[in-house]
Amino acid sequence: MARISFSYLCPASWYFTVPTVSPFLRQRVAFLGLFFISCLLLLMLIIDFRHWSASLPRDRQYERYLARVGELEATDTEDPNLNYGLVVDCGSSGSRIFVYFWPRHNGNPHDLLDIKQMRDRNSQPVVKKIKPGISAMADTPEHASDYLRPLLSFAAAHVPVKKHKETPLYILCTAGMRLLPERKQLAILADLVKDLPLEFDFLFSQSQAEVISGKQEGVYAWIGINFVLGRFDHEDESDAEATQELAAGRRRTVGILDMGGASLQIAYEVPTSTSVLPAKQEEAAKILLAEFNLGCDVQHTEHVYRVYVTTFLGFGGNFARQRYEDLVLNETLNKNRLLGQKTGLSPDNPFLDPCLPVGLTDVVERNSQVLHVRGRGDWVSCRAMLSPLLARSNTSQASLNGIYQSPIDFNNSEFYGFSEFFYCTEDVLRIGGRYHGPTFAKAAQDYCGMAWSVLTQRFKNGLFSSHADEHRLKYQCFKSAWMYQVLHEGFHFPYDYPNLRTAQLVYGREVQWTLGAILYKTRFLPLRDLRQEGVRQAHGSWFRLSFVYNHYLFFACILVVLLAIVLYLLRLRRIHHRQTRASAPLDLLWLEEVVPMMGVQVGP
Repeated sequence: MARISFSYLCPASWYFTVPTVSPFLRQRVAFLGLFFISCLLLLMLIIDFRHWSASLPRDRQYERYLARVGELEATDTEDPNLNYGLVVDCGSSGSRIFVYFWPRHNGNPHDLLDIKQMRDRNSQPVVKKIKPGISAMADTPEHASDYLRPLLSFAAAHVPVKKHKETPLYILCTAGMRLLPERKQLAILADLVKDLPLEFDFLFSQSQAEVISGKQEGVYAWIGINFVLGRFDHEDESDAEATQELAAGRRRTVGILDMGGASLQIAYEVPTSTSVLPAKQEEAAKILLAEFNLGCDVQHTEHVYRVYVTTFLGFGGNFARQRYEDLVLNETLNKNRLLGQKTGLSPDNPFLDPCLPVGLTDVVERNSQVLHVRGRGDWVSCRAMLSPLLARSNTSQASLNGIYQSPIDFNNSEFYGFSEFFYCTEDVLRIGGRYHGPTFAKAAQDYCGMAWSVLTQRFKNGLFSSHADEHRLKYQCFKSAWMYQVLHEGFHFPYDYPNLRTAQLVYGREVQWTLGAILYKTRFLPLRDLRQEGVRQAHGSWFRLSFVYNHYLFFACILVVLLAIVLYLLRLRRIHHRQTRASAPLDLLWLEEVVPMMGVQVGP
């Protein structure tokens, strides 16, 4: 507050003084202002830091999305940084060549090569198929190289000429060649190794032409699916999927179920087991388990995987139907002999097949034996009749055909079902995708109970998938029951298992086992790029770390400055208090001197 004083010491003049605002009040206002500004700055820094941290996963997801979109574009063959690779799938009915490409490795030893299928100028996959299978050259192995010439000429026309000498070629033969005697297999492979390098400049040696086992094929298929799904990524720890990891810094992989027409295959990762198995089971486990390292350096174990792989011949959808018809034919004829019946011997007295739609008539022929059948559409009874075909044993660790099955953690696992698993759920029932056991069972049971005339009319009206045909309509009841039994009774999946997805395409494209094969075959190639990029990678890592540390350092400096300001203001406050206490006696003395003088001047 202001203080006004009057003095009569000098008659001709008077004066007054108005002190300024208290220094203590100024300090308090300044302190509050600084505190408010500091808090606002601190809040902005925290929000900015959290936004920066949270934006990284979204950026990675966006980059992954762009990469998937880029896979559908034409491959830039003018890019000198692209590398190429060829894989020939020599199957039983024909051979196909796949052309893959990948950019230079990014230098991170945790990452695999970013391999993609090459696309031509029209954005179509670069792939070519010829018939028949290479096993047709069994009696004329000297023509094996002539047989593959159209495929390699096709690939040579798409891969840049200057890249031919560094483009690896892998010729991998499957089921058809496995059935040939070993000497005939070796004769075919020898001709390929001898003649192909004379005509083509691809990187090709004796070890790159081989007959692979069903186990290898299953491993390659497992690798391909998990690679496309991004399950070999080690850095995206903020993803929701990353919370379900097998080990620190590693994402959970998916298992695969693939049911074709003749065979059935299952593959999934299993953890290192510490339990002791009986001698027979342990021996079976060693045969069925594959352990491999996808990393570019054997010293790094981040990409070591242990996968259970089994192929069941005769358990595919079409072959299972043949086995079922053989079973029905034999049982019915034997029963007729014992009981003197004539069931199935004429259209008027057919065998009532629970696995065919109601009213559908069919004929089963084996050699000279004929069985007339008519569908009765009882899905539950069909399942019961299929149980013996699973050939299960009483052992808890056994699955189909009494084969040892490594335990599955159904509470922490995920599977994809391909081929018949997808066709059974989607083509007619239209519930493909996320599989739900009770929903599938209800839909399958309702379908089987429909009259054949109703189903054919719905088919004509286009109510089923465009991929469905009359063969699918006819055997959908059987195949859905077979798939259900294989999944739940054979492989012991819980009926309410929530993590199975049936699919035909992954991210809009078909994934072949050949992708997994070239990933495995080229796993050591990144070593070349890692050596060249070593210094750059170290500098990049330093830059990322320095950015993070500078962020924290800036935050710490602000705190130090704020603390210094607060201490300085407290110091000023103490000095002000001392000055106030020291000036109080002087004020009293001044009053004592002034008041008497005023009294003297104003007296009578």
